[in-house]
Amino acid sequence: MEVDITANINTIKQRIAAAAAKSQRAPDSIKLLAVTKTVPPVCLGEAIDAGITMFGENYVQEAKEKVAVIGPRAQWHMIGHLQTNKAKYAVNLFNYIHSVDRMDLARELDKRARLTGHKMNILIEVNVSGEKTKNGIPAATTISLVKDVSMLENLSVRGLMTMAPYSANPENSRLYFTSLRNLRDDIIRAGITGILMEELSMGMTDDFEVAIEEGATIVRIGRAIFGERKSRV
Repeated sequence: MEVDITANINTIKQRIAAAAAKSQRAPDSIKLLAVTKTVPPVCLGEAIDAGITMFGENYVQEAKEKVAVIGPRAQWHMIGHLQTNKAKYAVNLFNYIHSVDRMDLARELDKRARLTGHKMNILIEVNVSGEKTKNGIPAATTISLVKDVSMLENLSVRGLMTMAPYSANPENSRLYFTSLRNLRDDIIRAGITGILMEELSMGMTDDFEVAIEEGATIVRIGRAIFGERKSRV
């Protein structure tokens, strides 16, 4: 069955607007990040035509191939686990990296960003749930990492990212999104120089409306736009 990407995007935007209204937020305060893992470039072009301006990729190599085709018509966000040895590629491919969760990666990104002559926008990935299968720094040590990263001149900390455990009931994600928002607030109160806590990247196809109600500024949607994931390109 052929996927109607434009119709799907319009539906998601309507749902974002409804969730924003429910929580007394402006719809344009929430950014729709289209997750394009395994999605071919032709579909990305269709998404751009439908108003998408941000793409999220999980793998550096896959992103490299798509950026070569699509170019700067959209922002590119790294949302998957990033190996330190891929940092040199990531700083040239992405506008944002959502998955910084350790200091050795931050230092390497800082070094590589310095060589390119620009600051790299990053989010700190937090494993709020404590699941061993998930990446991210534990919530209890996040403020310490943010303080350390704030000393790196070529990185700009813009907020936090998390992924809630899968559940058939979106309400089960709420406490994890609330925890990330509260952690963001704690970091703001800590008054760390040189960082911004303007972004909360949380919520995906199955739970993004709950995430919006809890303060998400970026929702990462793949399946609801492009259909079921195909094998990796």
